[in-house]
Amino acid sequence: MTRAIITVVGKDTVGIIAKVCNYLADNKINILDISQTIVQDFFNMMMIVDLTACERQFTDISAELTQVGEDIGVVVKCQLEDIFNKMHRI
Repeated sequence: MTRAIITVVGKDTVGIIAKVCNYLADNKINILDISQTIVQDFFNMMMIVDLTACERQFTDISAELTQVGEDIGVVVKCQLEDIFNKMHRI
């Protein structure tokens, strides 16, 4: 299984989850776990996803998710799980 971590941060607005999840569904990316909070007017979401069925290159997916975020006014980051874990080791 190829897993990735997706984070979404920005000013809360209608449709953030829908836009990100629709993109994932359209690309056969399965959401394994999801957590989202709103602190005052700020939206924060973290997802663990499975890329196994996705037929696209990871670099394309990551770039397109960044663009989805820009289109809706939030910051979307996508990292492979191995890289994320190495970056966040204590």
